[in-house]
Amino acid sequence: MRTQMIHAAEVRLHVGREGSGAPVVLLHGFTGTGASMAPLGRRLGGETITVDLVGHGVSDAPFDLAQYTMGAMVSQLRALVGIVDVGAVHLVGYSMGARTALSFAAAHPDAVRTLTLIGATPGIADAEEARERVRADEALADRILRDGVPAFVDHWESLPLFASQRGLPEEERARIRAERLAQRPHGLANHLRGAGTGAMPSLWTRLGTVRTPTALVVGALDPKFSTIAAAMAARMPDAEVTVVADAGHAVHLEDPSAVARAARTLRARLRR
Repeated sequence: MRTQMIHAAEVRLHVGREGSGAPVVLLHGFTGTGASMAPLGRRLGGETITVDLVGHGVSDAPFDLAQYTMGAMVSQLRALVGIVDVGAVHLVGYSMGARTALSFAAAHPDAVRTLTLIGATPGIADAEEARERVRADEALADRILRDGVPAFVDHWESLPLFASQRGLPEEERARIRAERLAQRPHGLANHLRGAGTGAMPSLWTRLGTVRTPTALVVGALDPKFSTIAAAMAARMPDAEVTVVADAGHAVHLEDPSAVARAARTLRARLRR
């Protein structure tokens, strides 16, 4: 894999590129890096472009909260796509990366050919619910800065959302944990404050304008996000839900072949 640091808007992002053909950009989730998406990328075919989003991995982690808003992340991604000069891309995102991919497609529809969203949400429509989520994320951000990343990772890995990951091979679980432990506390805290699910602008009322062919991939063991995916598909002009058996929230880790099939099926439609 070829790697480089790219100046994207106001920050430098670490980018990996592998293969050739139709470009696929993969966006990781909170506490992850581009490397966590690479195994899925190798199953997709074409050229895969993995990114350490701002504040994660070895990309810049500025202290300026303005660089972590969803609008800023969309601008960074737009600049990156322009710099690598690949034209319109296929976008694949997981959780936080899925929210970023969806926000990007809503803002720049001509730059996206297909969307594959794993464990996605378009934000929170109810204003009070969004404020409550912001308060919870602010408290978690304070906890990360106060107690450090190792204590936070212990808490994060104990959440029911990730319980199904205990079925992964021990080597894979160790790799995921090491990736989480290597994060910078202020990078994680700023992400929660700037682009958390409550802080991001809700896209629920804009889903009808996202005409990009979309695969919404969820695990059968992730009922909350399965319900969200069904509600999203009902509002989007060209979206289908793929429910993956025996998988939880992180389907790209628990069954990457299933995600790859959904993404390839979507891309095949464009070639007909």
